[in-house]
Amino acid sequence: MKVIIIGCGRLGSGLARDLKMRGNQVVVIDRDPLAFERLGKGFEFKTITGIGFDRDVLIEAGIEKADALAAVMESDEANVVAARIAKQVFRVPRVAARIYDPLKADIYRRLGIPTISPVAISSARMSELLTFSGLSTLTRLGGGGVSIVEIDVTNLLAKKTISALDIPGKVVTISITRNGTTFMPTQSTVLEFGDMVHLAVTEDHKDRLAELLA
Repeated sequence: MKVIIIGCGRLGSGLARDLKMRGNQVVVIDRDPLAFERLGKGFEFKTITGIGFDRDVLIEAGIEKADALAAVMESDEANVVAARIAKQVFRVPRVAARIYDPLKADIYRRLGIPTISPVAISSARMSELLTFSGLSTLTRLGGGGVSIVEIDVTNLLAKKTISALDIPGKVVTISITRNGTTFMPTQSTVLEFGDMVHLAVTEDHKDRLAELLA
């Protein structure tokens, strides 16, 4: 994949290294040439100094053939502008914008701009660490109404079947990782101690699932 990252701060540089490590072609844009020092050594990146939502800069970065674009500048507004240009003008298949304000992130998401709000994710994760037992949220889908969560099977759940977890329309088991192998279970699959289970769960049923794990 060819990925363009706008913004070479801590998130942008870390994302660039991770994507490069996965074998992707990565182009990084930042208005400050010194920011590219965060990319470190070990990988070669194409870097472009300029404003991330400038049409000429984006064309120089190869946006016309890009598979994905991440706008992770310090400004929410700049990230939204860059994301909208990438999505609506250049038709980039995959676009995401980092938005600090959770309320704005939800609004932009409803307008069709995929957004990530570190504040919302961090606060939700902290709440889970304080209140949920064994329940870890990996990602939220759409407007956050459905989450993908990960749980470890303890003695409480061991030897029970998947049907003990699933609630039709509310909680669905997606996969199980057992002894390094991941597979998709059936309703009759028996859980084993030490299994790692991934589930899709609606927001209004996370508490109920947490109670089951407590």
